[in-house]
Amino acid sequence: MKALKCRECGREYPLTATHVCEFDFGPLEVVYDYDRIKKSLTRTAIQSRPHSMWRYRELLPVANDPTVGLQVGFTPLVKADRLAKKLGIRELWIKNDTVNYPTLSFKDRVVSVALSRARELGFDTVACASTGNLANSVAANAASAGLKAYVFIPSDLEQGKIINSLVYGANVIGIKGHYDEVNRLCAEIAGKFGWAFVNVNMRPYYAEGSKSMAYEIAEQLGWRLPRHTVVPMASGSLLTKIQKGYQEFVKLGLVSESETSIHGAQATGCSPISTAQKAGLDFFRPVKPDTIAKSLAIGTPADGFYALKVMKDTGAAADDVTDDEIRDAIKLLAETEGIFAETAGGVTVGVAQKLIASGKIPRNDSAVLCVTGNGLKTLDAVAGHVGKPREIKPSLREFEALLAHEEKVNV
Repeated sequence: MKALKCRECGREYPLTATHVCEFDFGPLEVVYDYDRIKKSLTRTAIQSRPHSMWRYRELLPVANDPTVGLQVGFTPLVKADRLAKKLGIRELWIKNDTVNYPTLSFKDRVVSVALSRARELGFDTVACASTGNLANSVAANAASAGLKAYVFIPSDLEQGKIINSLVYGANVIGIKGHYDEVNRLCAEIAGKFGWAFVNVNMRPYYAEGSKSMAYEIAEQLGWRLPRHTVVPMASGSLLTKIQKGYQEFVKLGLVSESETSIHGAQATGCSPISTAQKAGLDFFRPVKPDTIAKSLAIGTPADGFYALKVMKDTGAAADDVTDDEIRDAIKLLAETEGIFAETAGGVTVGVAQKLIASGKIPRNDSAVLCVTGNGLKTLDAVAGHVGKPREIKPSLREFEALLAHEEKVNV
């Protein structure tokens, strides 16, 4: 790391717990000494290291060895031939963060970085504003690191995600409002109490953890960039950081420069970024979320402007899907590839289906779909929509009658 730098005016700041430029209120971002990194970060060096996101540690914002989440990352890149056939594309890959450690979502990546950096800066209390997955990850990783944790969530979150935060002993605070209201409150609390809020004052470090998904994709594809990547958008940060990750690998000579488009996916009930992109705008209008994809339900996305710019710069598109389309896509991914994704994964698959059908992702190309969380966390969203078990007595005759009935129905 060299400094924190304003993404708008370019002013540099010390590497402390701060996130906004005091001159123009632009967001701060970590900048690196790539000449120095290039000397140690080679393909050979990376491949000799443990299979976690920390194999790329020179590109992640910690000063010393990481202390939180050492096993996070390096999740499978699954060649999804059966799903590719259903969607009508030549080649398809799933970046499967449904099995990320320890809380089954990509948020373990960003939290691992944020908490490692928070410990370096001397914090003993960490916190976050969350739509669910981040709360789970902060709670779990704080517990493993012996840090005190406060997580602030909308009170109407899926029950699975609430329990997945409470079980780790974190202080879980439900706010009667939507995520943007939770986030505003957390900005006030961060200022008053001086805690390490991973997505407020620690945000420049936290957001960098998302780049590890891009590094892994490139390495797992045999040191090349994918032609298309489809990314779910909440704040829009993941999409922007995947582009940054790809660009850094090119800059360091780890992959060759090639055309790569990074597409965005949202739920129709909360689609400020995709609506703006489809209208050809470079700004978005805030919305009030109303969708089963609660992990993406951010009506005023902090990185929305930058996500729109990345899509424009990479010749990409965005789209959105309804709640019913989300459920259908969750089922399609599960039935074809055996991967049970949460609602955000349904958004990614559903939008990819639309982009392929419309020709925005050509059928003869290759694409990577980023599936960011596990379906066990959002059971409420699909309950009653995936069928129910057939019940019989413990009798062979009854089972044979059931089979005969099904054969008759399916003729």
